[in-house]
Amino acid sequence: MREIWTSTDLNSYLDFPHVEQVFRIRRTTTDLNGNVVKGRKSTVETIHGLASLPPDRASPKQLLGHNRSHWEIENRLHHVRDMTYDEDRSQVRKGRRPHAMATVRNIAISLLRLAGAESIAAATRYLGRQVERPLRLLGLA
Repeated sequence: MREIWTSTDLNSYLDFPHVEQVFRIRRTTTDLNGNVVKGRKSTVETIHGLASLPPDRASPKQLLGHNRSHWEIENRLHHVRDMTYDEDRSQVRKGRRPHAMATVRNIAISLLRLAGAESIAAATRYLGRQVERPLRLLGLA
């Protein structure tokens, strides 16, 4: 369950450019399978944020939608990069190399999704078994 509170009352107190409203979102997550996570069946998380859109252009419902779509991106891209390509443990750290590697991973994920892969991990393993497979995917063989 997600709840949101918004306000414009704090705008004049904030030293932040273009702030039009502030918000607080409380997320309550309950494990419907009854599994206990860290001793709890449900967790509550509260976050605070700023929006550059005024209330007439971003209602509370729309702000919740923007927030949720942010997590959709996080789950569809960053989670895949972390879990499939183990990006968090990458040893590439100097200069522009980390950015270049992230770009290569994003391209690989996008190409696999465009090719209809349901599981990026399974598709990556499949393509990695024979050098001709990724070349065919790219139209090079």
